[in-house]
Amino acid sequence: MQIKMIKTEQDYDSALQRLDQIFDAEPDTPEGDEAEVLSILIEKYEDEHYPIEAPDPLEAIKFKMEQLGMNKTRLGAIIGHKSRVSDIFSKKRKLNLDMIRKLHHHLNIPYESLMKEY
Repeated sequence: MQIKMIKTEQDYDSALQRLDQIFDAEPDTPEGDEAEVLSILIEKYEDEHYPIEAPDPLEAIKFKMEQLGMNKTRLGAIIGHKSRVSDIFSKKRKLNLDMIRKLHHHLNIPYESLMKEY
C-alpha cells in the first residue's frame, strides 16, 4: 500500500482507479484499510475542487415532496395553509423562520438548503 496526498488531477484519477480495484475489499484487511484511506483522500480532494452548492430552497422542497409523494395540501398542513404554499412557490412570499423549522423537522431538509437566498 503506497498512499500519498491527492494534489493533481492525475493523482485524483489514479486514486479513483485504485479505489475501483479494491472497492469490495474486506474491512480490517490491508486492502480494506487502503480503500478507506483512499476514500477519505478522494472526498477531501472533491470537496476542495468540486464543491456542491446547497440546492435552492424551493427546489429542495419540491424534490422532497416528490420523494414522499406529497401534494401541496399536505405541505400546507406542515407550514400553515395551502395558500402559503402557492405564494412560496410563486415567490410572492419567502420562507420564514417558523416554516424553515417545520420543513426541517417534518421533511428532514437541511437548514443550509432552506435558508439559502432564492
